[in-house]
Amino acid sequence: MIMVENSQSSKKITPGVPEPTLRRMPAYLNMAKSLHREGITHISSTRIARDVGVDPTQVTKDLAFTQVVGKTKVGYAVIDLIESLQDFLGYKKMNEAFLIGAGNLGKALMSYNGFDDHGLKIIAAFDINPAIVGMEVNGLKVLHFDKFRDLAERMHVSVGILTLPAESAQSVADLLIAWGIKGIWNFSPQIIKVPSHVTVVNTSIYANLAVLFNKMSTLEQQYKNNLINR
Repeated sequence: MIMVENSQSSKKITPGVPEPTLRRMPAYLNMAKSLHREGITHISSTRIARDVGVDPTQVTKDLAFTQVVGKTKVGYAVIDLIESLQDFLGYKKMNEAFLIGAGNLGKALMSYNGFDDHGLKIIAAFDINPAIVGMEVNGLKVLHFDKFRDLAERMHVSVGILTLPAESAQSVADLLIAWGIKGIWNFSPQIIKVPSHVTVVNTSIYANLAVLFNKMSTLEQQYKNNLINR
């Protein structure tokens, strides 16, 4: 399954840490894990910057938030980098989540087994479609949304994942918040609004596609212009 980056968020995820920094951290972690598998023990900020596509100074600033310390002419110990990033990003703590909307996208997220390595575990899914309720996906049975409130209270789940049509996203989000959900990962096309004590990350697949297509078109036009100007 291909995951998309979070394109819009209502607030910073961690107080004091710029959101762009948080968005770069998983790339640093994935790179460090890849190097570790290759048997590489140390990595410089210059190498990280080159492979991730950012400025070396920015890498140093970003990693300073994790408290990991590099050595002059040696760089960062890869294993220390992995540990620090995993701890900083909260991947070592498992956050249980409920998914609402078990359509095609919801089923895809339920079937994805990589969330466990990143601190997220979907433990239940909900829908109102009779054709979907009762279905089992990746060991998870889809429950009717009527059961959400009781289960959220009993299981103390604080994360909700919305994979709903735009027209129902805000109203369902309002219910989740009233029933104790503190963080919402919103995959619907609708950007939802939440109170100040709730965190929401709006992930727009369509916005990412627009950026992709626009950049492709721009590069294609630049290439054609270069050919003409030769």
